[in-house]
Amino acid sequence: MTQFDLFCDESAHLEHDGLPWMALGVVWCPHDKTREIAVRLREIKERRGFNPHAEVKWTKVSPAMTHLYLDLLDYFLDDDDLHFRAVVVDKRTHRAAENGGDHDAWYYALYFDLIEPLLRPSGRYRIYLDIKDTRSQRKVQSLHEVLCNSQLDFDRKIVERVQQVRSHEVEQLQLADLLLGAVTYANRELSGNDAKVAFVSRLRARTALQLTKTTLLQEPKVNLYFWKPRSERS
Repeated sequence: MTQFDLFCDESAHLEHDGLPWMALGVVWCPHDKTREIAVRLREIKERRGFNPHAEVKWTKVSPAMTHLYLDLLDYFLDDDDLHFRAVVVDKRTHRAAENGGDHDAWYYALYFDLIEPLLRPSGRYRIYLDIKDTRSQRKVQSLHEVLCNSQLDFDRKIVERVQQVRSHEVEQLQLADLLLGAVTYANRELSGNDAKVAFVSRLRARTALQLTKTTLLQEPKVNLYFWKPRSERS
């Protein structure tokens, strides 16, 4: 059974943050490639004069470091072991009504929609979520349970673990943050930061995706799902 590591992050997930687009994303790779990929990402940072152990984030993307962020993007696109999927939500029209108005419950239901399509009975999965707050461990445990139930994995041999980690310690989580930032930037139709515009343009050019609509589920490199309530799904 092939083992995979899934690294999950979120963007604009707070209910009243005033931002129109919310997205959850996951970067995944085979477990036996995880360490090698992390080393390569640190080497790119160091080659561009950046502290290899410092955190890269979408909010830090600036024209002075454009080449660093484009190099990180190109590495992701060139490495066949790396993949990305995102669930994107327009918060102006879609709310948490399906979960009785409980935004946190809806948030973890979206995580299920993000991860479950990637699971296969023939695989084994370790899932790492960027730590949200000190009170979220119970919901993380619940997410583990429902993911296992979806695979009839009652002894947890398929979904081995779901745990919280800190993004500054995990290179793949930082990569997920960059890709999520690009997707939400594209959907907000922003253009005020030349480095972010260059990043989005490179991602669009190399994937032939506009980043503003759902892709085929089979799309292997950059897979996007624009969420709708069950009542609006065909």
